[in-house]
Amino acid sequence: MSSNDVRAEPRLRLFSGDRLPLVLGVVGLVTLGAFENRAVGTALPTMVREFDALGSFGTANAAPNASYLVSLAIAGLWADRRGPVPALRVGAITFALAQLLVGGAQAMPMVIAGRLLSGLAEGLLDVALMVLVARTLPPVLRPRMFSLFAAMWILPSVVGPVLTGVVTEQFGWRWVFLGALVLLVPSWFLLRPAMRLAGRTPAPEPSPKETAELATARAALPWALAASVALFVMTWSGDQLEAHPVPAGIAIPVSLALLAVAAVRVMPRGTFVARRGFPAVVAVRGLGGAAFAGAGAYLPLLLTLLHDFSPSRAGITLSITGVSWALGSWLQGREHQLSRVTVLRIGLALMAAGLTVTSLLAWADALTWLGLIGWTVAGVGMGLSSSSLSVLTLDLSDAGNSGRNSSAAQMAGTMSIATALSVSGTLLALNADDPRPWVFGAIIATSAGLALAGLLTSARITTTR
Repeated sequence: MSSNDVRAEPRLRLFSGDRLPLVLGVVGLVTLGAFENRAVGTALPTMVREFDALGSFGTANAAPNASYLVSLAIAGLWADRRGPVPALRVGAITFALAQLLVGGAQAMPMVIAGRLLSGLAEGLLDVALMVLVARTLPPVLRPRMFSLFAAMWILPSVVGPVLTGVVTEQFGWRWVFLGALVLLVPSWFLLRPAMRLAGRTPAPEPSPKETAELATARAALPWALAASVALFVMTWSGDQLEAHPVPAGIAIPVSLALLAVAAVRVMPRGTFVARRGFPAVVAVRGLGGAAFAGAGAYLPLLLTLLHDFSPSRAGITLSITGVSWALGSWLQGREHQLSRVTVLRIGLALMAAGLTVTSLLAWADALTWLGLIGWTVAGVGMGLSSSSLSVLTLDLSDAGNSGRNSSAAQMAGTMSIATALSVSGTLLALNADDPRPWVFGAIIATSAGLALAGLLTSARITTTR
């Protein structure tokens, strides 16, 4: 290493110079999204009971994933061609509309509609932030930035569920969502300097190869929309299976078939056989996302129904998720001698083991503490693996396709998560009158199996483009 390199290295810091507005703006927006996510997870069990719609729990959980999918496809193309700023603006407006709709809901369909809008907003914001990082930060700072992403979930995860539970119990769950609008204003003003900085970085002109890839991506947009519709219909039909068995029984396999065809069209070639390189990254992203979210979505409901936890106490799983995920992400961002793929594999192994222990929550009240320890281990594993996958995605991308590659990786996670929630939601809806422990046990055990599959698939990942 030359003396010039040694002198230049200390300047590569996140909180310095023209990078400071970017970091502060992203921190504000990620924190807002984290508060909203934790609020929904804590308040939703109360909402479905108030509207006497326990059978709609799966649909309300999966609705954002369905709209998120098509939003990701649009956002990837948009951010690559126009930069991240327009997608950020539209995403923030859509987020505000979603909170108003859910906060003013008079019936469960309005809640589900608001959740659909929330998914649209999340897709725009997530991809725009990834492209913002890719275009404004050098590669050496990207692991630290993704660690910071996860760290911003700590406060919402620790304070958010308790605060949401108290607000829900004392004032009503509507104020949980309407209050998010108050947080949006300072977050937006924090982000404005970063947006001005990004606006001065023009999008690169596409090469002939990238132009062809853009045309292929545009042709896949209708399939992304088809996948979104299939996911939503599949989840909704699962909730209606007991009340309307014939139409729901027909809609579910038709939706699954449409989703399978659409997934082949919108995913990078080689994803479903985990071809070495970026396709294997996408495949692992799908398996890991479904494993963690498929279990986590039902833990507050499990604790409420089987262990008589109050909404604020049941939110402890969300607090554990944020803190342990952030810890895992922080660990992957530290300087160490392990390769990025090795860190990923350690995370997936911890997730599989942790979810296996978490399944005890469905069976024995005396082992509640042990099940929560298992969920903590799974959260650390998710932090290690998720952040590593984000870094690998950008490492295997360039300035002209970082948006589409980030979109593809997140779409894989979204489709697999929504499919897992749809299947588990159907299982829950069929037992909505008297949810038994084995239902939750089967959901969490399946999640552990998916994490193990992700660990085995990770052997296909390489770090060369």
